[in-house]
Formats: sequence, C-alpha cells, structure tokens
Amino acid sequence: MVVLVGLTSDRGAGERSDLARIKKWWRGLGGDGFVALPPPTRSRYTQSDGHEDAAELFAARGITGRASFAYWHWQSHAAFDRTGALRGRLYLHWGGDHATVAAGLGAGPEGYRLVNNGPQGAFELDRVTATDPDGLPDPQDEAGVRQFLDRIGADRHGHPASPLTGPEERWLHDRLAGPVEPVAATDPVTATGPFAATNRFATALELRQALTPEEASRLLAAGQEAYAGRLSAWHGWWPVLNALLRQGREEAWELAAALGPAPADTLAEHPSPRALAALRALVLAGHDGAVPAWFRTYRTLHEPDPYAAARALCAELPDRETARAALLGAVRTAVTEEWRTAHPDADREVARSAGALTAVRLTTDDRLPRPLRVAAAQAAYDQVAHVRERAARSTGPEAAEALAAADRYEAVRDELLAGTGPDLTTYEGALGDLWHRYRTLSAADIGWLRDRVADPATGVQGIAFCLELLYAHGAAGEAEVRALLPRWKKELAKQYRTTYTEWRHPLVTLTCLAQDLGHPAADELLAWWAKPKPLWKAPLRLLTHLGAPDEAKAAELWEFVVSGAHDTGHLMTWVLLRARLDGTHPLLVAERLIGEPGVRPYVLHRVLIGVADPAQPLWHYAVDPRSHSWWRRAQEVADNPRLSAGARAIGLRTAREHYVLRHPDQVRPPLTEGELTEARAWLEARTAGAAGTD
Repeated sequence: MVVLVGLTSDRGAGERSDLARIKKWWRGLGGDGFVALPPPTRSRYTQSDGHEDAAELFAARGITGRASFAYWHWQSHAAFDRTGALRGRLYLHWGGDHATVAAGLGAGPEGYRLVNNGPQGAFELDRVTATDPDGLPDPQDEAGVRQFLDRIGADRHGHPASPLTGPEERWLHDRLAGPVEPVAATDPVTATGPFAATNRFATALELRQALTPEEASRLLAAGQEAYAGRLSAWHGWWPVLNALLRQGREEAWELAAALGPAPADTLAEHPSPRALAALRALVLAGHDGAVPAWFRTYRTLHEPDPYAAARALCAELPDRETARAALLGAVRTAVTEEWRTAHPDADREVARSAGALTAVRLTTDDRLPRPLRVAAAQAAYDQVAHVRERAARSTGPEAAEALAAADRYEAVRDELLAGTGPDLTTYEGALGDLWHRYRTLSAADIGWLRDRVADPATGVQGIAFCLELLYAHGAAGEAEVRALLPRWKKELAKQYRTTYTEWRHPLVTLTCLAQDLGHPAADELLAWWAKPKPLWKAPLRLLTHLGAPDEAKAAELWEFVVSGAHDTGHLMTWVLLRARLDGTHPLLVAERLIGEPGVRPYVLHRVLIGVADPAQPLWHYAVDPRSHSWWRRAQEVADNPRLSAGARAIGLRTAREHYVLRHPDQVRPPLTEGELTEARAWLEARTAGAAGTD
C-alpha cells in the first residue's frame, strides 16, 4: 500500500500555478491501495511529524501491517511562494518499501521531473526547463536560472567549484552588469523576479576568484543601502568581502567590522596581522565560533606547531568551556590533517580510526595545558572503545601504542572529567546523543547538574536538561526551586519546544518538583498554568500532574488521553503518575493498557519503551531510532520476564526497527563492531526463540 500525504491549500493561487498543477497530479494518484492524508499544516513540520500523521491515519482506518507512504511536510512546502510558484526543489519524503513508493509516484506530473535519490534519500520534484546550445538558460526563466546555478556550483559551502566555460562566465558577468537592485542583491531568499539570484551570480564568480572590482563595488553599495546600520543582517556579504580582501581594498575591514562574527572563516582565508587582531577581538568578545579561525591564522603567521599555538592562545582564551572545546577541536583538526598528509592513501575507516586515536592521545599529551586536556577527555569519551577495537584487530608497534594510549586515557579520564559536563548551548540533538551516559548519576554528576541549575548564565535548554535529570533521579530539591523561582516569570515562562527531546519544558519539571516538596511556590505556579493565556502552554498543563499525584489528577489526565487529542507526553505522564499512586513499576501499568479502547497503539508502544527505567523516562514523542537509550530500553522490554508475551513483542518489534540493526552508521555516538555483533546476535537469538514457540 502507498499512502500519499496531500498538499496544503493554495488559496489565491491561479489554476496554472505550480502548486495547482502538482496538486492536481497528486490527487490523481490513487487506486490500488493509494491513500491521501489531509493537507499538511504547520504541525507537520518534520519527517517524524509526517510518520506520526501516517500512523494516525492507519489507526483511524484500521490499516494494519507494514504500509508504504509518501508525503511532504511544512518545511518542504517552503519550496512554493505565496503565489504557488515553485522556487526550489520539492522534497517528497516517504516510509515503508522504497520500490513501492517509487512505483506509486511514477514519473511525476507533466512538465516536471521527479528524481529518485534511492532508499536513503528523498524524492525531488522540479520543473522541466530549456537551455541554449551552450547549456545556458533564458535569464527570464527563474527555474532555469536556479537549476543552472545549482549545476555549476553557486553556493559557498557546496562541492568545490568546477571551472566555468567562456560562455558561462560571460553569462554571469552580464547578469551583474549595470546597477544592482538592493533587495535582489542582498536577499535572494525572499526576492522575486529576474534579479532574485543576483547574490548567487556573484558567489558563482567569486568562488572562481572572478568577481571584478567594479562588480564588488556595486554590490557593496547595494548592500550598504539596503541594510544601512544593520549590515550583519545582509545575507549576500560573502562574495563581496572575499573579493575586497583578495583585491586588498580598505573597504574590506569596514565591512568585516560591521558584519560581526560571521566573516571569521573568511578572514582566516586571507591571513594578515589585521585579520589576526580582528579574530582575537571576536573571541574575547565571546564569539567562540571564531576560535578555529583565530587558531588557523595564528599558526599561519606565528607558530605552525599546533601544540605551541594552542598553548599560546589558551593563555588568552576566555574562561568558558565552549571556548576551550572550540580550541581543542581546532587542534584535533590540525593534527588529523597532518596525519592525512602523511597517509594520503588511507581509506575512510582508517582515517576515522586515526581521528579517534588523536582525541584519546591528546587527553594525556603534556604539550597541551590542562584545560585543553579536559576538553580532550570529554571529546574522546565515546572514542576510546573504537581505538581499542581497531588495535585488537591489528599487530605491531602501532597497535601496541594505541592500546597504551587507551590505557593512559582511562587512567586519567574520571579525574579530568570530575565536575564537568556537556555544552548545554549546543543543538538539542547533541545533548540527546549522550543522554544514555546519565542513566545513573555519580556524585560528581549531581554536583555539576546542580551547579548548572544554580548558575544564572545557564539558558532555558540547559535548565531543562539538567533539571530533568535531577528530578528523574530523585536528586532535585529545594535548592533548585530557590535557584529558579527568581527566573521563572521572565525566563522560564516562555515557549520552548521539547517535542524532540528527552526532557520536558523546564517549567513543567519545576512545577512538579515544587508540588512534590510541598513548596509554597507550587500554588503560584499552578495558578499560572490554569490561566488561559499564553496559548502555547495549554497542551503542557496536564503534564504538571505528575507532581504530588492524586486520583483527581489521574482522572483528568485519563480523560484527555482517551479523548483522541494530540499527545505531547500525556499518556507517558499518566503511566508514571499511576505507577506512583499504585506503588508499582510503570511498565506494568503500561502493559495493562494494551488493547484498551481509546488508547492509540503507536503512542502506547512508545510509552512502553520510554518508561522501562522510571529513574530516567524517555520523553521524546516517538521512538528515536538513532538513540542508544531507546535501543537499550527496547531490549529490556523484550527480555523482561515480568511482562506478557504481547508487551515483550512490542519491545522486540521496536528493537528490530532501530537503526542499530538497520542503519548502524546513523546511530550516535557510533557503535563499535563488537556492539553491532552483539546486537545482531541478540536479535537472532530472540527471533529464533519466537519462531520456536510458533
């Protein structure tokens, strides 16, 4: 079966718009088991949302078994502008069997091309365009121009730019001839019309160092006019600044100063004493992202040895863990690049192993100051097992030295890492990748988490991460309430999406804690949750019932669970709440709900895995197939002798669908070969056992 997720409405778009044509084709895909979901809204923002919508449709229509489906979500829909015109490739995501989906989609609508990127990618839909004998588009054909720029390489962070043909270069210069429209030159994302790609024209030329002084001057003037007093908002600065630096022009430094930290890497590509001073000033002003560029420039101008350069810069580095981690990352990159130069024929796996060994070695390298060795110990935490494994498969002095480096690392790791933790400002996925490290908390972990909660510099994400761990492990107390009460109205009472994390909104967790403690602030917090506004908090209010639970709270929460409303942790909360009231393990509570009317199976299955360890429940709204935590919990449910065969089967099915077995290269942190072998053996044994009982 192929399930096709429909498009959003193109109200106001003409019948001949791209959106109208594609919708007509999309709605015609049917029969032989094809089903269309309702049009996506902003709530279908990611691929996970698309899969959840498909699961809801399957449940509502009684579709059982493994179904295949295709869809696009709100982010993909941004390929259309307000008139319904297609401004970029439309990515069609899918689930189930790839061949079934490909057959269901067919060749695409007339006038468009559908690209199949294989089982690991999304399908792409774009317009069919024409070119002249030189491969050049009509300048008035926006889709053709966009596709031409994609083909030659017009993005700074894309693949290395290939040489241009004579006609291609002349065509680009012709596009920049004469006055430049300010908006078109600076904001290609929102600008429309024939000049919308001006910035990409300039980038395509400057990637080949072909932007002329006259063109750079016109583009600079256009940017200064359009973004007077706020040049840091100018998206089209790179080709201009790079050209000005390359041409040795004074305007480059005025522009760089106005742009803030954004041009750090560009300055490092043009090393000079002036660039070094500018980069140092950025770092001292708190811009840790400029640290690698500062390091590279310092090495180029003063000290090529990466260890000596690191010692010099570390002495000036601000006292921030994130700054030290950035400098350590720059040192690792430099050492790894030296290794690659000495081993040009090394394959990817060997190079990855060398990178892991570098992180392990740096932890005990006395050429680095202690702050950087602490950062190295953190970076190498999940690398040492890979180092040992590869060394065990090899022979000779290099293998022996690698094992010795791993021994030295493990001898000092705990001492170096005592009282430290992850960067709480990083993207939430990176924090989720190490959640499994905190399944048990050491005294040092508890101390670090409490210090972070008490630190006024810790942001909302950091508070949410740390407070959740402390609360789940029973290590949060009145000190945390006292630390956060002065901040809750101005900082914590803000919308903060936690749909894709293992932790809840920090104000939910704080409210639960205050209730458990019988703290006087609990009444004030609950009164705030009871108010109708702001609207974003409405779905979260019932999650606070986990604090100081009682039968009335359980009843209200259960009424919501069986209402069919969107679940954002409600069933998980009810299971944990019921377990507290009954004095039983939440797994046994969840198990009793299998087959219960009004309880959606796909939500219950996720909850069953998530509550396997009540000291660290997993709050992600779906099973995260990349996560170590979800993999371990699925195994534990499958192997739990206290559970029914049906509950254990849910655990086994979840394990089978985890990336540990299907796409192990996507699991983070990466698995060792030994871990993979163990996982496959575990599954084979359970599969054989299940077959033996049939």
